[in-house]
Formats: sequence, structure tokens, C-alpha cells
Amino acid sequence: MKVWDFVKVAGPKVRIDKGLSESIGLVDGGYVYSTLFEYRGDGAKEYELILSAFPQENYRTLTNVTAYMRDVPGSTAQAAKFLGSRGVNILNSVSLNAISDTVIIWKMLVDLSFAGEADILRETFKALKNSNDESVSKLDHIEFTPADIGRVFRSKSTGSNKSELRRGAPVTMSGGSFDTSVEYHDLLRDIGGMMAMIIVDPSSWMLSITFFRKNTKLVRMVFSIPDCPGSIQQVVDHLASENANLISVFSKVKICYQTMALDITADLGAGRHSVDGMRKELTKALGSMNGVFELTEYEELN
Repeated sequence: MKVWDFVKVAGPKVRIDKGLSESIGLVDGGYVYSTLFEYRGDGAKEYELILSAFPQENYRTLTNVTAYMRDVPGSTAQAAKFLGSRGVNILNSVSLNAISDTVIIWKMLVDLSFAGEADILRETFKALKNSNDESVSKLDHIEFTPADIGRVFRSKSTGSNKSELRRGAPVTMSGGSFDTSVEYHDLLRDIGGMMAMIIVDPSSWMLSITFFRKNTKLVRMVFSIPDCPGSIQQVVDHLASENANLISVFSKVKICYQTMALDITADLGAGRHSVDGMRKELTKALGSMNGVFELTEYEELN
């Protein structure tokens, strides 16, 4: 599943694809909490904004909960009662029928601020199951794992070339856009006209906006390639030889064991060719590769 997009920034506002933003609870009229990071070095990325529907001070109590339940009426209500009656605040969640008429899986992001430790909840559930308590009769088991959303703020995970600049107060989403000028007008003065990459992290319910430097030349290339070992390598090896910096790579099988689509976005800012020159070079190179390779789409993102 593709969980990223590329957009051109209009003034101080960054428009976010509705499907991406709503998947993590960022909606028009809702509060968005943000943190701005800066990259130092020669890479194409300069600034990154992390957006979330939850304030940063809550990150340490956010936990992932997965409930495995019998596929019978009332099982979801039973899971909700077990958690709610013990002070667990269910935030974002999604449930699906994993095996028809057998198992339902309910994945949740919860806040344990008022519930205590996950280990206590785990032991409480285990004790109820062992005693055949009717209050959990429709539940098989419940897993608690740390959401660990705060990892993006720790120095060991962000790396020495990335530093936190500011945590912004909540900003209201409007028109499907996040207005950077509300909290970062002094730091992000010149982002109008820049390209930005938007990435959703489904496991942490966060959205990242990365701003590229103005000398970046982003090009999206879509290839039809053989569905066999080594096909992707041939394409990316050639792009590397042309000094193209790969930003995203997405592959999808079209006909099993026959053809697949390879969708690549690359920065040609330091490449050996112009944008048009690279198209010609690619067409020529594909013809000499081992198999049937075709460039089906090619566009500069601007």
C-alpha cells in the first residue's frame, strides 16, 4: 500500500491528500499538533514536520492494543467494556473480520493515562479468562504493546544530522491544508514553491512532511518490467550509475510471473542529465536490459 505523496507547497500552506490525513485522524476543523526538525548536511532534505492528532506530552502513555474476539454479536462491546471500565481511553481503532464466522481482530491506539500499566491490564484479563468470567467470554486474548511514538524525538533514532527545532501549539486544519505560518513563520519563510514529500506512518498514527531544497528536481518514472528476480536491480542499478537519488520505490505485480509495475520517484538535481535527457537515456538503456522493460510514465513533479 502506498502511504506517501508529493506536493508543491502553495505559500505557507501544505495541502495533504484526504485519504492520507484522514487515515490518522487529521481532519478539517480538528487540532493538529506539530514538531519541526531540521536536517544538516548535503542531502536533498532540509526540514521535516511531524504532525499528529495527539499532543506530544501524551506520547508516553499511548499504547497499541489488539483484541482477538469470537465472531459473535456483542464481542466488540465486551472488549470495549473491559477496557473502558478500567480507564483505558480508546482513540483510533479499526476492526476486521479476519476469519469469517470465527475471529474478529480489533486494533486500537489507546491512552493509558488513567488506566495504569499495561502489565496490570494484561494480568487482569488473564485472571478473568482463567476463572471463566462471563465478562470476557467472547474474547480470546488481548495484546498490549508500546506505541513508542516518542522514538522520533529521541537522539538515537533521529541521528546526529537531524535536530528538533520547535514544538508548535495546536493548529486547526482547514481546506485540507496545514498552515505552517501559524507556528513556524520565522523558520519556514521561503517554502512557497518547494516540493514536499508527505508520508503516513500507520503504526504510529503520525504524518511526516519533508521539504526539499529548491535545487531538487523530482521526477516520477513508472516502468513495466518482468516479474522475475533481478528485474528491479537492473533498473535501480542504472539509475544509480546516472547519479539519480531515489526518493521512493514502489512495486506491484500486474500478472504473476510475467509483468510488474515499478514506480520510482528520484531527484535528478545532481544527475548526469537534464530531465528530458534522462528520459531519452532511460529509453535507450531499457532496450539493452535482460527482459522486456518499458518506460510507461515519466513526469517532472512541479
